[in-house]
Parts: sequence; C-alpha cells; structure tokens
Amino acid sequence: MSEKRYKNLKEFYPFYLGEHLNPVCRSLHVVGTGLTLALLAYFVITQNYQLIWICLVSGYAFAWVGHFFFEKNQPATFKYPLFSLISDFILFFDVLTGRQKINPRSQLH
Repeated sequence: MSEKRYKNLKEFYPFYLGEHLNPVCRSLHVVGTGLTLALLAYFVITQNYQLIWICLVSGYAFAWVGHFFFEKNQPATFKYPLFSLISDFILFFDVLTGRQKINPRSQLH
C-alpha cells in the first residue's frame, strides 16, 4: 500500500495536527516557533543578518526533541518541509488565539 501524498496545505494540516497529539510535543513546537519569531525580529532590528540561521536551528531543535522523545514519531519536515514549516506557524497562532489547545485530547467531544 502506498503512502498518501499531500498536494496542498488544506489536505496536509489535519495530518500535521494528528502528528502532534502529545501536549509536550505541541508545547515544544509553540516555544520553538515563538523563539524563532523573537530571534528573527531581534536579528532584523539589530541588522545582525549573519545570525539569522540560528532561527532555524532553535525552531527545529525544540520541534525535533518533541517528536523524537515525546511524540515518538518522525517529523513531517523530512517529507513535507514547506507544508510542515507553514503548519508550525499556523499551529503557533492557533494556540495563541485559542483555536487549538496544547492538549488536543481536551478538545475531543
């Protein structure tokens, strides 16, 4: 049986959420994405552009710890790098606005 291939973000995002059910993993994603945005803003404001690469390292470090040690699955970044990156930011803003919970199991009816 072949693995499903996602053609667009609308198809991919539900899969992404299903790969992030562990509350610690989700928390680490939110922290990593927030840190990435804060570092990016800092580097742009200070015009320290040569350190922008640290944004990627910090964001992915938090996310991958969440996957490998808590979610115990492979990050979607390996197969869907762009969809996964965009979904990280969607999840971040959805958690901040209350559209998603850190503990997704508490959303189930």
